[in-house]
Amino acid sequence: MSFFDIVGVGANSVDSVYVLPELPRPAGPAAKLQIRSHRLSPGGQTATALCACAALGLRTSYVGAFGNDDNGRTISDELARRGVDTDAAPTRAVPNRHAVILIDERHGERIVLWDRDPQLAMRREEMPAALIAGARLVHVDDEDEAMAIEAARLARSAGVPVTSDIDRVTARTRELADAVTVPIFGEHVPQALTGEPDMPRALAALRAPHHTLLCVTLGSRGALLLEGGRLEHVAGFPADVVDTTGAGDVFRGAFIFALLRGDRPGDIVRFANAAAAVACTRHGAIGGVPTLDEINVRLKPEATR
Repeated sequence: MSFFDIVGVGANSVDSVYVLPELPRPAGPAAKLQIRSHRLSPGGQTATALCACAALGLRTSYVGAFGNDDNGRTISDELARRGVDTDAAPTRAVPNRHAVILIDERHGERIVLWDRDPQLAMRREEMPAALIAGARLVHVDDEDEAMAIEAARLARSAGVPVTSDIDRVTARTRELADAVTVPIFGEHVPQALTGEPDMPRALAALRAPHHTLLCVTLGSRGALLLEGGRLEHVAGFPADVVDTTGAGDVFRGAFIFALLRGDRPGDIVRFANAAAAVACTRHGAIGGVPTLDEINVRLKPEATR
């Protein structure tokens, strides 16, 4: 029996969130906007996904570096408070990763501006091989691609499934997608990787023999799931959107929970869509993490009417 259900390798962040009457534009009245509210909010792709897993009762461990400033202490303390183990997360003598997030108060849509000191990149010798090989599942994002690729390959060689958060395209994105067993892409990524505008053909081109499922998140429209040769669109849930920050990370955390629970593929995505919808109704990335009861309420037929 593994000590941890999930080992997550990737990003943590502390976000400075500014709620605005609309998103800024360089000319016209939206060039100068009054800030409606401001707050600091812990987040980051993998950190938020792990917090979602922990809230659903899974044992979680985080692999990634913290800075030694106030932001680093804030996110480290938040993970510990939520039950995420950080013993494999070193602290560097540099500022923690941080972001400025601008939110349109009318629709909850956001713009993310981020910065990360290069010294926060994880080094190969810091790879906790035994921790990864002993997990029930490993989750990686595209923050430190070299570390993520190596972690995914190590996990696969140990027979451990690997999910991913792939939301940008670099020279190594295809390599990262090939290294995992369940790639979960942002909507723009398949076409950017393949040059194929037709999503089914793009996913077919990306599928590797060891991929058990491929998933594409579509925001409020739900998600696409490729299982074998079958492509399914799983609709999203209506929500009174306050803030979409972290909704995709919560989706991945809930996806992992349902996958490990043994749900059928379509039900995995439906559960993840419901979790993301709940997350959109509250502020913050980690602050938006729902409970199992909240997700189950959203899954009830009457809650979608």
